Amino acid sequence: MFEILTEKLSKIFSNLGNKGRLSEKEIDDALRQIRLALLEADVNFKVVKSFLAGVREKALDTKILESLTPVHQIVKIVNEELINILGNEASRLKTAAHPPSIIMLVGLQGAGKTTTAAKLGAYLKQSNHRVLLVAADTRRPAAVDQLKVLGEQLDIPVYSEDIKSDPIQICSNAIKKADELASTWVIIDTQGRLHIDETLMDELVAIKNKVTPVEILLVADAMTGQDAVMISDEFNKTLGLTGLILTKLDGDARGGAALSIKSVTGIPIKFIGIGEKTNALEAFYPDRLASRILGMGDVLTLIEKAEKTFDKKQMEQLETKIRKSEFDLADLLGQLRQINKMGSFSQLVEMIPGFSKMTKGISDKESLNRIKRVEAIILSMTSEERRNPDIINGSRKRRIAKGSGTTLSEVNQLLNQFYNIQKMTKLIAKGKMPRHFADMIGH
Repeated sequence: MFEILTEKLSKIFSNLGNKGRLSEKEIDDALRQIRLALLEADVNFKVVKSFLAGVREKALDTKILESLTPVHQIVKIVNEELINILGNEASRLKTAAHPPSIIMLVGLQGAGKTTTAAKLGAYLKQSNHRVLLVAADTRRPAAVDQLKVLGEQLDIPVYSEDIKSDPIQICSNAIKKADELASTWVIIDTQGRLHIDETLMDELVAIKNKVTPVEILLVADAMTGQDAVMISDEFNKTLGLTGLILTKLDGDARGGAALSIKSVTGIPIKFIGIGEKTNALEAFYPDRLASRILGMGDVLTLIEKAEKTFDKKQMEQLETKIRKSEFDLADLLGQLRQINKMGSFSQLVEMIPGFSKMTKGISDKESLNRIKRVEAIILSMTSEERRNPDIINGSRKRRIAKGSGTTLSEVNQLLNQFYNIQKMTKLIAKGKMPRHFADMIGH
């Protein structure tokens, strides 16, 4: 996500940091480079112009120019201005005065509307809401079946009718069904088109008037860049959008749509799609995304993902073992399996400050293969070996390597990494913490 832009901005700030105190000319040179980086990232030129004007005005403050570490102040200013163009504050879903609260998802074909409906349902269900998904996209027959399959996987009911049924009537009947089920949220997957036309808009307006949704969210493909901005504007003029869900942001190395859309259209981004899995939907926080763009990580989102993924009882047991310095290889295996549920490797590491550079070049597939090989090695050990790896001598290592289909070198590497983790857990047990995050993984 934003890989190209992040790399370019990091290089610009690194060059500024090497200069010590900064002159007005050096700041203007840096701003020209930032301007080019943003335009290459497909950010709307008016947004770029406004952004740079805001940064320049603050950066030329005498206190900053005379500071011993002006680059830190410049980064802070850029971060603040990024947050500003992204929308300043997080925009949450509105709720109806009386349930159910109805969400209309609209958008063009190919943006990921049906999948997003399921993801949003899973997101709300995780907060103990009762959700009903509505398959009202009868134009694309596969959409109804797709939503049914996803609903079954997530254990969320899906309301559907015959493919020839009127979508407006389907939505009306679905609300009655929601009342029967005591649903707190209804998510309607509406029809899409390859392009905006009068027929599409007339139908969406009719559905809006029939069910009175509390939210009308446009699902837009982030990878289409400025096209997503123009599409948002068109839908907004007719329907009065309440928010946006940007999909495929994990595949968007540029970021033009995310950085332009709120400033140009005034419509807040409410969620971002960051993968294909049904849990790959995040609430949108401008400050957190700005932090990721600048390569500063997003620890808060990482913590939230961990809290949703990790079993509370297991975590309490693990904490007890760490305090008693009893963390073993079986515990390591359990943690790797839990981490694997949190999302893709690349998405996780970019949330850890400074970590994306250390792991550059390691693909999600490669990292998954590594975890599987570590799992095979640990499973090839006896229970006693997992509890007490100190007993693993040369002959045991050879047996483990053969049994796991790995090499002796890989077994040795895992044991060395485990001993480093053990050292860290002992420091934690004594109330100390390693100075660098790299120490936690044994470099």
